[in-house]
Amino acid sequence: MATIVVDNLVKSYGSIEAVKGISFTVNEGEIFGLIGPNGAGKTTVLRIISTLLQITSGSINIAGHDLGKHPEEIRKLISYLPEDAGAYKNLTGKKYLQFIANFFDPKQNKSIVTKGVEITNLGERINDRVDTYSKGMMRRLLIGRALMIDPKLAILDEPTSGLDVLNAQEIRKIIKTFSQKGTTILLSSHNMLEVEFLCDRIALIANGRIVEEGKPVDLMKKYHAQNIEEVFTQVVQ
Repeated sequence: MATIVVDNLVKSYGSIEAVKGISFTVNEGEIFGLIGPNGAGKTTVLRIISTLLQITSGSINIAGHDLGKHPEEIRKLISYLPEDAGAYKNLTGKKYLQFIANFFDPKQNKSIVTKGVEITNLGERINDRVDTYSKGMMRRLLIGRALMIDPKLAILDEPTSGLDVLNAQEIRKIIKTFSQKGTTILLSSHNMLEVEFLCDRIALIANGRIVEEGKPVDLMKKYHAQNIEEVFTQVVQ
């Protein structure tokens, strides 16, 4: 069953067409990577799917809901983590999770926060102010915020951006675990090794168009490539 169906999506800013009629489907429980160079249109697509930007033309269906007609229903099912996301620095990590949980289900605040604390794996540091956190700790807090509500769809833009190897590995494990439990993951990453490790399928986007799509292993065979980075280099040039 498909969680996301994108059909002939176009997004224009005046005379500039940032997304030029793309179509793709993401299945339930799948980790799907939307990959491309800077300015290719991938972040625009993520923001549209997360209901932050309006569609110019085409359609998007998420878990049976038409995004153009029922964005409020879709917002109940999704979680979006932008690359440049931050948290309120004057709060402790736990207080921040409590603050966010209240937006989703105040009655279930305690259980949601408990799950968020578990995902972050910050130990006693969860009780420290966010402004004392390293970048890795901050990203783990934000991943906890994104996944603690058990979203139907998690949209993750550069989930391990700027992190050291250990923190990045920890976050990838968390993403894999949630996918295996049924959460659909749509992610973007410039780290091709990460893409290869995490994604069941990927779509390569360049100049607002999808230029290739498939399983990483199949694309590597098709382009006689050792890794997805080589595929990326051949396809988007």
